Amino acid sequence: MKVAVVGSGGWGTALALTLLDNGHDVVMWSFSDQEAEHLRAVRENPLLKGVPLPEGLPVTTELTCVAGRDMVVFATPSFAVRDTARRAAPSLGDGTLLVSVSKGIEKGTSLRLSQIIDEETGGRCRVVALSGPSHAEEVARKVPTGCVAASPDREAAELVQDAFMNPYFRVYSSPDIVGVELAAALKNVIALCYGVCDGLGYGDNTRALLMTRGLTETARLGVAMGGKKETFAGLAGVGDLIVTCTSMHSRNHRAGILIGQGMPVADALKEIGAVVEGYYATETVKTLAAKYGIEMPISEGAYQVLYNGQQPKDVLVQLMQREKKHEIEDASW
Repeated sequence: MKVAVVGSGGWGTALALTLLDNGHDVVMWSFSDQEAEHLRAVRENPLLKGVPLPEGLPVTTELTCVAGRDMVVFATPSFAVRDTARRAAPSLGDGTLLVSVSKGIEKGTSLRLSQIIDEETGGRCRVVALSGPSHAEEVARKVPTGCVAASPDREAAELVQDAFMNPYFRVYSSPDIVGVELAAALKNVIALCYGVCDGLGYGDNTRALLMTRGLTETARLGVAMGGKKETFAGLAGVGDLIVTCTSMHSRNHRAGILIGQGMPVADALKEIGAVVEGYYATETVKTLAAKYGIEMPISEGAYQVLYNGQQPKDVLVQLMQREKKHEIEDASW
């Protein structure tokens, strides 16, 4: 299969290497002339130190590289997906298989990334979302990993499954593209909160409480928006939540630690030096929760800390002292 990977960050590079391992003809696009030149000269992505880039992986800055490709993988940061898809669209053939691997929801429109890609390409192509607990640093080193290829088009999802699967990268298929994409985006908010708790010095009890109740409220919103509850209990849901919360590979986790330690939010985001998706997702989640009438106390608390300057400890006390609830929402004793 002829494949273009659009985006030369850690994740795009890791997936390009995976596809190359599987015998596909792969080209990788970079937004930056400087970055592309570095990758061509050094043959190593600075985000994936120690992982060589084979000479058989060309790097270009021309988006026309997507022309004539059977599959195009969109691996840019979420904020760049719309512009990149718009610019790539004229070079895409009808029916091209497009794979969205970024995680996020567009600010303002609240659209999922696959919806944006479909919109900008005029509905001429098949779109699949690929997501799950998958740090680029580990995939690039061939650490066993599992993801989900989601699309209402079963054939398209299974084509992506076949293209990526190998001894270290296992892919499941799912029809629930709504749930998979929402799980991927919403979990970033909880991961940032998890980091804050670490920064405050809290322990395993607090971490377990946060992840469990965080999953509950994100699933509640996801189902209201058309996702399936089961998806949030799978790889794209609880799986991605665990890996993003607990790993120091996670930018959301690291930013949260700094905020919990008392660093101002703006300084913490700058210190990380890359996009902290959870910060932007928090504002979007607040908008969606209001739109769908969903109670999301942890996400609301995150908003108060990140955007209104409340102290994390104060917000946690408020969360712990909320009115008592049944754990099972439809409990009928």
